[in-house]
Amino acid sequence: MKYLATFAIAATLAFTSSCSTTAPRSSSTGGVAAYQAYDLPASRPTNPSNVRVKVSIQNQMAYVMEGNKPLLVTPVSVGTSATPTPRGTFRAYNKQAKRRANGHGWATNGSQARQFRRGKQPSGWKFIGTPMPYWVEFKPGYGFHTGWQKPYPCTHGCLRLHENVAPKFFAIVPKGAKVSIASTQPEDATIGRNVPRAPDAGPLPDYPPTMYLGEGYFNRHKAPRFN
Repeated sequence: MKYLATFAIAATLAFTSSCSTTAPRSSSTGGVAAYQAYDLPASRPTNPSNVRVKVSIQNQMAYVMEGNKPLLVTPVSVGTSATPTPRGTFRAYNKQAKRRANGHGWATNGSQARQFRRGKQPSGWKFIGTPMPYWVEFKPGYGFHTGWQKPYPCTHGCLRLHENVAPKFFAIVPKGAKVSIASTQPEDATIGRNVPRAPDAGPLPDYPPTMYLGEGYFNRHKAPRFN
């Protein structure tokens, strides 16, 4: 029990310091179970070369489109004002289902776990990069990936997808797909309205550090199903 308590305390301090303290918009609080049950429909493209992704920062929404047909409309968590998500036109050029960040992550001495910048961990601690499952990179160091979603900007610039949605996004967005990120998108007023958002699971983290140190977080996802 002391071992688990040490993990929980260290993890709470690490994660709460990395997220925005901006007051969240109204959102239902359903706990981890409600969060884990969240999912959204998606369709596979007929012609993958016609797939493009449009992201609205203001609406915190991503639209995966094949021509004018939406394949997936999903909330995304975006960067804070201090660490904003890049705006502009990009291409998805790197995809890794099991990616770990090299610059930051967990470190452990066998009985404790804390987060550090790489090289800043104490002597004798083993560094293990932060897991970023279903990574789709569009600019060096920036990508879509699985991560805890919040109803307010909370990332360092990446775009977080819900754990049940990320495998679908990864499957239908090919390398080379155009990624357009702007303050708003025309779809905000149509298909981007009233999209259900994941219930707020509460203060981060909601999984124990052991999930992030091993393969657990990579195996947290449901197998994707498509319409």
